[in-house]
Amino acid sequence: MTVVFIGVGSNIGDRKLNFKEAAERMAASEGIEIRKFSGAYRSKPVGGPPQEDYLNGVFEVRTDLSAEELLEALKRIEKDMGRKPACADAPRIIDLDILLYGDKVIKTEKLTVPHPRMHGRLFVLEGLYRIAPQAVHPELGKTAEELYRELKRAS
Repeated sequence: MTVVFIGVGSNIGDRKLNFKEAAERMAASEGIEIRKFSGAYRSKPVGGPPQEDYLNGVFEVRTDLSAEELLEALKRIEKDMGRKPACADAPRIIDLDILLYGDKVIKTEKLTVPHPRMHGRLFVLEGLYRIAPQAVHPELGKTAEELYRELKRAS
C-alpha cells in the first residue's frame, strides 16, 4: 500500500457537501482507503475568471492502485460529480489532485508527481502541513512543514 496525499478544492455549489461526496466516492472506490483529512479551509482563487472563494483540504489515503489508476479513479469521481472540462483555473464543483504518491517522482503525459505547483501554493501546503508535516517533497528534499513555513513567511 502506498501513502498518497490528494488535494481537494471546490467553489461551486455547496462546497462542504461536495467534499463529503468526494470523500464518500473515494472511500467506495476499490483500492482507496482514506486515512486522514486536513479539514476544510477557505482560500482565494488563483488566476482564472472572477469566481467564488474555494474550500480546500488534503486527504491522506492508502492505495494499492498505481498512480495512473488512481488518477483515472479521481477523474471519474470528478466527472461523476458534474465537473465539466473548462479552461485552467476556472471555477469547479470538485478538483482532486495527486500531490504526493509515496516518495515517487512521476512524469508522464497525463501525470506529474509531485504536483508541479504544490510547493508554491499556500492553500495546498496548509492542508498537507496539518496532517503530515514530515511528508517530504521528493524533488526538493524539504518537509511539508518547511515548505509551508517558507511560503507563509514569503507571503
